[in-house]
Amino acid sequence: MLLTLSTTHRPATDLGFLLHKNPARAQRFDAGIGTAHVFYPEATEERCTAALLIDVDPVQLVRRRPRGAAPAAADEYVNDRPYAASSYLAVAIGEVFGSAMAGRSRERQSLADSAIPLRATVSALPCHGGEPLLRRLFEPLGYTVGVHGEMLDERFPDWGASPYHRVTLEATVRLADLLTALYVLIPVLDGDKHYWVGDDEVDKLLRHGEGWLATHPERELIVHRYLKRRHSLTRDALRRLVADEQPDADEATEAHDAEEDSLERRVSLDEQRTGAVLAALRSCGATRVVDVGCGEGRLLQALLRDSAFTDVAGMDVSTRALERAADRLHVDTMPPAMRRRITLFQGSLTYRDARLAGYDAATAVEVIEHLDPSRLDAFTRVLFAHAQPGTVLVTTPNVEYNVRFDGLPAGRLRHSDHRFEWARAEFAAWGAATAAAHGYTVRFLPIGPEDPEVGAPTQMAVFSR
Repeated sequence: MLLTLSTTHRPATDLGFLLHKNPARAQRFDAGIGTAHVFYPEATEERCTAALLIDVDPVQLVRRRPRGAAPAAADEYVNDRPYAASSYLAVAIGEVFGSAMAGRSRERQSLADSAIPLRATVSALPCHGGEPLLRRLFEPLGYTVGVHGEMLDERFPDWGASPYHRVTLEATVRLADLLTALYVLIPVLDGDKHYWVGDDEVDKLLRHGEGWLATHPERELIVHRYLKRRHSLTRDALRRLVADEQPDADEATEAHDAEEDSLERRVSLDEQRTGAVLAALRSCGATRVVDVGCGEGRLLQALLRDSAFTDVAGMDVSTRALERAADRLHVDTMPPAMRRRITLFQGSLTYRDARLAGYDAATAVEVIEHLDPSRLDAFTRVLFAHAQPGTVLVTTPNVEYNVRFDGLPAGRLRHSDHRFEWARAEFAAWGAATAAAHGYTVRFLPIGPEDPEVGAPTQMAVFSR
């Protein structure tokens, strides 16, 4: 079993600090069923590659059978376990690179917290779902997936393709996120976890899947396979995932939304935001618009009132929010012609989704501040690199204006779910970098009454291709 991890971050040899493994020497570790070797095939300032090689002892595999188990059959001695990536590799990743997977680095903590260009290669990854399944699992996490397969035997094409693939994953992400994805998804693809799966595996899955599993399009498949198709454990894990995704927190969010609305009502900010977004959409000539993070559908309602917008879609991670949007829009009773103009669907802002493609414009109104800063790169990839609408409108609070809101304590954000609120210079810097990276131009507009000292309460970026 062989896994390689490469980076072109400068200096690339900092990978050794992140993995807690010195590039200058090879190291060996007991892997239970053999020996794990860590070494660096290349280590220069420009590029560094770390390799994790598991040298499996086939006899040890058989000797590790539970006491009292039936005598070993021949296929326990002759199988793919010494060669194919499996749960043995996943366990080795957790044991050998445990600190890196937890996102800890004594010497380079700021680098461990940062997204850097990474490439992982797994030499023989079993996947009976073939390349489509590989892509369905990794692409929603933002990885560029390369797959190289082989025929079982070139002499006998009727035998079909081999279930083993050489897989490469590339992305600009935290090393911890890459290792965690491999740790969870390699056993999912292999489907033959070598150890007993009990309630503690549910806890482990939810811990390592925090932040991405709940909204992954294939979460049911991932959970079912990771837990070795044990239905009771699968039901428990999915129930907890849904609870974590939109707990009674939905009710708390509604209360906080109301609090934010009360702060902004004095300046009628919601109406002014909607008007500014509609004006920008009309000026760019968009007719097909998707509102990401649509919430309860306020902007969708305004778009449907204007016949210039012939195809309107709303996406939100919360199914409850979508239900409220459907109620607000009276989807069940609206005329058929209008019903054909509206589409509502559940999805995440940080996972690639083919349903977002093909629109003239995308809007993200008061959305990005609800994302963890570490997920902003994933958001921009989804919208600007994959969906690629002609126009993208992003609005977000101007934190400088908060001092003008009565009843908002100093240093407090407008909404308890906001992960950050940007000053005008910070928003401008993010917008300029995003536009340059994805082939857009950007201009910035204030929304709401402009204060000569702190600016307007809301700021909008208009990205154009």
